Amino acid sequence: MDKKHIISVLVENKAGVLTKVTGLFARRGYNIDSLAVGETAKSDTSRITVIVSGDDHIVDQICKQLEKLINVITVRVLDDYECVGRELVFIKVKAASARRSEIIQFVDIFRANVIDVSAKTMTIEISGDSDKINALKGLLEPFGILEIVRTGMIAVQRGIACVEGTEEKKQISW
Repeated sequence: MDKKHIISVLVENKAGVLTKVTGLFARRGYNIDSLAVGETAKSDTSRITVIVSGDDHIVDQICKQLEKLINVITVRVLDDYECVGRELVFIKVKAASARRSEIIQFVDIFRANVIDVSAKTMTIEISGDSDKINALKGLLEPFGILEIVRTGMIAVQRGIACVEGTEEKKQISW
């Protein structure tokens, strides 16, 4: 059964590493549902969070191939119960002055924020899981959604993760 999997890849922060990682997916015909990358607490490492759909066998194969790449430090599939994940989204909607209070009520219910207002539009910022984001999006559609910008999910393992280092096991914060 296909389901969404969160793969967290810790890599060396070097030019071309992201291209190698995404190229691996492309060469094998795996589609990436979401991709986010950023520097970690250590400036020489980056974390790539990839969301893919597939069965456990496909995800296992992806991870084995990723681990073979030279600049990859660790690869970990994160289960929903062992990680915290969020996505950041901006939603720009038509907002005539007579309907703004209605929009603001929805924004408040979802603990989102209005980050920009113009004469005819409002831009809302929301973070959360896809269910929360899609629920707000559904409520805003009757107003007229003009634009949506999504970051893709980022996720981190709960607690402290141990990563195999050189000869000794070292603890890092994912």
